[in-house]
Amino acid sequence: MGSPQYVPLGPWGGHYEERDNDMKVWIDQDLCTGDGLCEEIAPAVFTLLDDGLAYVKEDGSVKNDPGGSAGMAAVPSDLEEAVVEASEECPGECIFIERD
Repeated sequence: MGSPQYVPLGPWGGHYEERDNDMKVWIDQDLCTGDGLCEEIAPAVFTLLDDGLAYVKEDGSVKNDPGGSAGMAAVPSDLEEAVVEASEECPGECIFIERD
């Protein structure tokens, strides 16, 4: 199986890999603008740290060591719509969604 294919989301971008199973999300901190919209939309999944950048959370644990794709977090099914919305609204287009 090759690399995942990412599809841009909405007018602001974001990226979403279309599949039918569990959703996972990660943030490319190199693209993050630190606006915090993701944290406003889905605070259970996203947080901003002291470096001014957004990171994902899983079960309350921040995935910042390392961040990026290595810091991928599972998304509870009841938060999937909010995560997609956060990806669509992200001005830095740094939120990446994948499905297993």
